Amino acid sequence: MTLSETAESPAPAAETTAPRAAWGGWARLLSPLVLLLLWQAASASGLLPERILASPSQIAATAWELVRSGELLRGLLVSFLRVAAGFGIALVLGVALAVVSGLSRIGEVLVDPPLQMLKAMPFLGLLPLFILWFGIGEAPKVGLVALGALFPIYLTLHAGIRGVDLKLVEAGRTLGLTRLERVRHIILPGALPSLLVGVRYGLSIAWLSLVVGEQINASSGLGALITNARDFLQTDVIVVCLLVYAAMGLATDGLVRLLEARGLRWRRPVVAA
Repeated sequence: MTLSETAESPAPAAETTAPRAAWGGWARLLSPLVLLLLWQAASASGLLPERILASPSQIAATAWELVRSGELLRGLLVSFLRVAAGFGIALVLGVALAVVSGLSRIGEVLVDPPLQMLKAMPFLGLLPLFILWFGIGEAPKVGLVALGALFPIYLTLHAGIRGVDLKLVEAGRTLGLTRLERVRHIILPGALPSLLVGVRYGLSIAWLSLVVGEQINASSGLGALITNARDFLQTDVIVVCLLVYAAMGLATDGLVRLLEARGLRWRRPVVAA
């Protein structure tokens, strides 16, 4: 075999990789489609009563009706604003506390123990206190979202700051950078990937917290739709709202992933695309 034949030999294997990858992507949709068909068949045959779980066709029809009437979009807007407000508070507090705790031993002693104690508590168990302190308006809902999203942001950024390569910090000191400049140009950029992981995790916790928070005498939002549907045994409406929660969580996670791809273009991925 000549050298030219050796160089050209991997080409057929590379050509067959793409169809296999494409087939693998479509194959992942097979099991969800089979489950949907089984679900629809069980509902149509009466094995799965509507009072227990509505059929996929009924859920799709209900979703269209809620969208057409505007009720779903209004509820989604209210819920999104609650998540945005609560997550914004969590992001500001989490970053500030992580920077103080991560850059200073004294700050870690003062900040980290109370947060670790609070993290160990079931934050949903604080719901009665939130109601006593803030009433049953918007404050406990936003506060619950903020509390749930705070810890992932704080923990990941704190770990990212402490995990920055000391050789880079020493190099900055050798080049004459001040402490503030080293923090700005070395430590914080080095901890940014960890922060974005915390943001993604915090967003998922934020939507999870909102599901619980909107059960507090909510008169608007997706939680209000779920509460009303529960009272009237409308499982189709409940499933539609849960699917919207899931879709919004996936959409916000995708937005952060997009920002991560654009903001971390300097970092070479371990796994090639």
